[in-house]
Amino acid sequence: MFSAQEIARFNDTPTPFYYYNLELLKDTLDVVKETSSKYNYHVHYAFKANTNNEVLELIQSYGLGADCVSGNEVKKAIECGYTSEQVVFAGVGKSDAEINIGLDNDIFCFNCESIPELEVINELAAVKNKTAQVALRVNPNVNANTHHYITTGLEENKFGINIWELEDVLVALSDMDNVRFIGLHFHIGSQITDLNDFKGLCLRVNEIQEWFYERQIIVNHINVGGGLGIDYENPIQNPIPNFEAFFKLFHDFIELRPQQELHFELGRSIVGQCGTLISKVLYVKNGVNTDFAIIDAGMTELIRPALYQATHSINNLTSNSEEIKRYDVVGPICESSDCFGKALMLPTTKREDLIAIHSCGAYGEVMASQYNLRDLVKAVYQN
Repeated sequence: MFSAQEIARFNDTPTPFYYYNLELLKDTLDVVKETSSKYNYHVHYAFKANTNNEVLELIQSYGLGADCVSGNEVKKAIECGYTSEQVVFAGVGKSDAEINIGLDNDIFCFNCESIPELEVINELAAVKNKTAQVALRVNPNVNANTHHYITTGLEENKFGINIWELEDVLVALSDMDNVRFIGLHFHIGSQITDLNDFKGLCLRVNEIQEWFYERQIIVNHINVGGGLGIDYENPIQNPIPNFEAFFKLFHDFIELRPQQELHFELGRSIVGQCGTLISKVLYVKNGVNTDFAIIDAGMTELIRPALYQATHSINNLTSNSEEIKRYDVVGPICESSDCFGKALMLPTTKREDLIAIHSCGAYGEVMASQYNLRDLVKAVYQN
């Protein structure tokens, strides 16, 4: 898990902090490149998962594109060396200022989610005498069978254009001189571990493609989003998702026209396992059914358990005790939801023990806050 040298380094570093295993990230990127290249797929990294500079620069060095969901992410991508042609801008609520950032940087594509958004992009592009390339994000009404806060492909969700609206969208596009319709975009959710859900997406994309084909429309780019999950329960045993099976499934089930290119937007599956939140035990407090291990990291450093009831593998790195006890591992924030795990079986834990919370490379540091006026914590990298 961690070497004695690493643990010694942890003891000498003020906690809490994010620890990034860049070697694991390289290994993951090697697999992504190798398996996606078999099918000539285009992979864009989803910036929302993690925007740490070292992480972004390493991913960029592998030639991945950038999937952005804010104007600042677009600017960050350009600053980190991503070319304009590699940048895609998605999101249901792009402001005028953010759209202008995309236009000024001549990004590859805006993934659009409504007629009003298309109208605004067309108007802003006209002012600049530019033509914006756009893809329509279509809501495929496919259930990703994941947490309801991170499912995005159902009709009840706020994302995308519903299928019955497409005729009106095409009519609207016909009157827009400063947008060019180049693709279709889909995304059904996040942390999806059953590949059958992606098979359902492929079949629905085929149906929607046929709808466009009947109207003599074939776009050049099909973007099926991301969503591939990671193993939060066994991060040490399964550090890299099965990208081979993931990409092969799309090869087997999606029906592309000869000139079409397939795009993916992967975030968590690339960076999720390379990050660990390292914390120190402040106090051990007796409880009724379990004891409380109160650590110096809180929901300000990792909000997923409070927000999604998410579970992360948690280890005591420094206890030498052979006795196993039951603990609730909790943070210092003044909220009852500031809890990382309940009734966890850990070796006898005491003040100053080091605690590792695994699988924090995605939606950890990037979602940190300064609630309770806490300091934002730093990142440490594997030597």
